[in-house]
Amino acid sequence: MSTLRQEYDENGYVIVRNAIDADLARETAEHVHWLRKKYPDTRPEQFHHDLLVNDPFMHRLVGDDRLLDIAEQFIGSNIALFAAHYIAKPPKHGQEVLWHQDGTYWPLEPMEVTTIWLAATDSNRENGCLRVLPGTQNNKLLSRAELQDVDDGSNVLASGIHPSQIDDSNVVDLELKAGDVSIHNPKIIHGSKPNTSDKWRIGLTLRYIPTTTYVKFENHQNVLLRGDKVDGIANMYSVRPVYKEGDHMPFAGVEAYA
Repeated sequence: MSTLRQEYDENGYVIVRNAIDADLARETAEHVHWLRKKYPDTRPEQFHHDLLVNDPFMHRLVGDDRLLDIAEQFIGSNIALFAAHYIAKPPKHGQEVLWHQDGTYWPLEPMEVTTIWLAATDSNRENGCLRVLPGTQNNKLLSRAELQDVDDGSNVLASGIHPSQIDDSNVVDLELKAGDVSIHNPKIIHGSKPNTSDKWRIGLTLRYIPTTTYVKFENHQNVLLRGDKVDGIANMYSVRPVYKEGDHMPFAGVEAYA
């Protein structure tokens, strides 16, 4: 068993430093600012999969061999992307993410998935970094009905685990430099505080699945990245997007999408 996988199994999370290079991390942050201009009415914490799945830069990023090599240690060699989501917290008023388990929100069968959380900018206590409760990956997976709705516009998910169910005495703040990633289990309890600092905190969650996992969203486009589809698993896969000047952000390697 790899050291990465061993630490992940014990704690529910693991960190990989310098997973991607500084130039790609910078382009990832630039992509958020490009999306802000394209979708000015959408908060940057809410740039979801539907805005990203047909974007050439996103395909280039999520298919980077360095990220797939990490994912392969957790889910095997037949890899697809189920979802991508920028949680980009602007300075001074970046939203909180309430305590939750990712798997609560995901219609996956079975729940074989790993999340790679990519830091496009430095992510630290001051600007609202990801926080985890080690060991809670061994808890039961709560249902959506068991969460508390907090739909007041102040947090990213509009729901979370009731504070009475949380013991945060051993909380770990996952402080990352741009280009680092953390990998976390779909059952681990995690969240993040608001960004009240004067710096951006740009994170990208990438949810990789083995192609044996069925996504029960209707008409949902996954991205096949490595290996093969599986007969009998009726997942839908996106086509490789074609770069169109003006419609998409230019980036290094864009010619491969012409």
